[in-house]
Amino acid sequence: MTLSAAWPVRRALTAEAGSALPAFVDHHVHLHLIDSGSLARRGIAAVVDLGGDPAALARRPEGLPRIAFAGAFLTVPGGYPDGRSWAPRSVVRFVTDASRHPGVHDGARTAVDEQADAGAKVIKVALHADAGPVLTDEALAAVVASATERGLPVVAHAQGPGQVDRAIAAGVSVLAHTPFDAPVSRRTLARAVAAGQAWISTLDIHRGADRERAIANLRAFAARGGRVLYGTDLGNGSLPLGVNRRELLALIEAGVRGDALVAALTDPWPRTTPLDAVSTFVAGDTPTDDDEVATWLSHAIVVPTEELTRVD
Repeated sequence: MTLSAAWPVRRALTAEAGSALPAFVDHHVHLHLIDSGSLARRGIAAVVDLGGDPAALARRPEGLPRIAFAGAFLTVPGGYPDGRSWAPRSVVRFVTDASRHPGVHDGARTAVDEQADAGAKVIKVALHADAGPVLTDEALAAVVASATERGLPVVAHAQGPGQVDRAIAAGVSVLAHTPFDAPVSRRTLARAVAAGQAWISTLDIHRGADRERAIANLRAFAARGGRVLYGTDLGNGSLPLGVNRRELLALIEAGVRGDALVAALTDPWPRTTPLDAVSTFVAGDTPTDDDEVATWLSHAIVVPTEELTRVD
């Protein structure tokens, strides 16, 4: 396995030798469900919160990890995640009207504006038809159009019959999870790739048949040139804080190896430019074996870029 983005360095403070890589991003977390204080010490420089209280997220202090957030889940009454014990009312925003006019009660534009005005960098919609009702086609289209007007991409939790196709048709930029509930057809895969849609991996949250389907779907998507983003859904169950070795191994199993694996870890989405001033440092020689690469990357830490001196 080749990691062409890794370059040999020495840390100025400790004289420790290793490799530097661009900053790592976990593209799917829920900060209200975790203690994020140790993420930088375990390799994660930035996170994307895909469902939380927009006011609380806006108040979080600056520092590491750097945070981009979606704010509340846009859903309908009784739809996912309304009523879940982990999703207080502040993390759910109902959209029952497809209005694109500001200020309409439970309107699509109103909901988008509330998240954007709080500082959201992306808008999250829940299309989880297996768990309850979902936004109508008209409301979904209005959310995407309203988000586009605010310069924001839309990410969707798409689960249940037809929901991935609905997301593609509506212009949803990113899927919050690799589809796992059913095999994705070749036609749908082709449409997703042609639309430039990205999929966030979140493979390690699954076991059994769901895991096998998710890996098969991601393998097919990546093989067609689909854009893959590393993400764990941190806060959902028992997942390790920091770079998740099991997620990396699952990505490798799905064919996302070498430079493609690093690209998934370092993609700045929803930012448009890479993080500045910080880098990833991994001690020791860069391995080539797949299992060893996953283990090695899971030992990453975040350091100031100025602390690293290139030695080749």
